[in-house]
Amino acid sequence: MNVKTLICNCKGLDPFRYADMNSLAFEIESEFDVSYAAVHPQLCAEGGNQILQDVLRSAEKDPDTYVMVCACQAETQMKLFKKALRSTEFDAKNFVPLDIRNTTNDGILDRIRERLNELADPNKPSH
Repeated sequence: MNVKTLICNCKGLDPFRYADMNSLAFEIESEFDVSYAAVHPQLCAEGGNQILQDVLRSAEKDPDTYVMVCACQAETQMKLFKKALRSTEFDAKNFVPLDIRNTTNDGILDRIRERLNELADPNKPSH
């Protein structure tokens, strides 16, 4: 399993105030077996969408690659990134939206750990 992690700081809005975005990508890469972690100030903006599309395109032919987007709630991400997903041949089942609002870096790491465990064991019921 190959995981590419994108983190949205959502322009530093209030729900993200508890996280230290300057150290989060390093902590994710240090803690987990991921390809990389990158922070963007607003993934749903034009530039952020372009980066997401580039990442999705780079993984189109690899069924073992997951793209985890740490941002707002999963349902909102699916709406915001629908165009990016449709404009690529990336398997939407491998798109992993993760809500990281209103928590610290430790809380975010816990959420990522839980989600990675679910991905590693597909028989485990997801939340």
